[in-house]
Amino acid sequence: MSKTFTFDTLESRDKTLLLKILETIKDVSFGTVQITIHDSRIVQIDKTEKIRISHSNTPVSR
Repeated sequence: MSKTFTFDTLESRDKTLLLKILETIKDVSFGTVQITIHDSRIVQIDKTEKIRISHSNTPVSR
């Protein structure tokens, strides 16, 4: 059965991990954040960022 958590009830280590995940998400404009879990513990956070290049005012030449 799942439990309901609040930030105040989390252990210090879990608060640190949660803040790191939030920082990583905030740091990415376009892309993905992947969290790897083993035995119910976060063991890795991967960030893949995409850079979008706008060409809306540039005519396409072929």
